[in-house]
Amino acid sequence: MNDRIDELLHLIEVEPDALREAEFMQAQAILETMVGKTVAAAELEETRIVVTMSDGNKYFFYGFLGEGND
Repeated sequence: MNDRIDELLHLIEVEPDALREAEFMQAQAILETMVGKTVAAAELEETRIVVTMSDGNKYFFYGFLGEGND
């Protein structure tokens, strides 16, 4: 039973660098679809960035917020 629990816990563990890389790749793919469109608004929320296009579509970006060393 404990082996099964350990196996399930391993499945939900996420490495921060892997998550950051996945978010970057997703953001890059979304940004490529925005070429030639007009941004109407951009909002910085607590956990995400929301970009609203002039056609009303909204895009949400996660994983870029937080503290870092410059």
